[in-house]
Amino acid sequence: MMKNQLAGLMKQAQQMQENMKKAQDALADILVDGESGGGMVKISMSCRHDVKRVTIDPALLGDDKDMLEDLVAAAFNDALRKAEATTQEKMSGVTAGMPLPPGMKFPF
Repeated sequence: MMKNQLAGLMKQAQQMQENMKKAQDALADILVDGESGGGMVKISMSCRHDVKRVTIDPALLGDDKDMLEDLVAAAFNDALRKAEATTQEKMSGVTAGMPLPPGMKFPF
């Protein structure tokens, strides 16, 4: 009896691991866009946190360097928050039913 339960748990863990891998691979293809300055600075990032594109409105290029740096940082942080939220949403289906401690995020 105990052996069957253990085998079932092992099979379940293996299936979950396969599902996690598929979900993580899919996240690499999902892009989110962060922006700042009313859309004058945009950053496109994958949900694996790879920056794919940075777009800066030409009107900002002659402006204050410090302001432009702040806008790029704000757009990056906006994209990062969106990527993390999307990752949590997509991974929640994979981790459903798993007893996780509060605040624990997937993937580790």
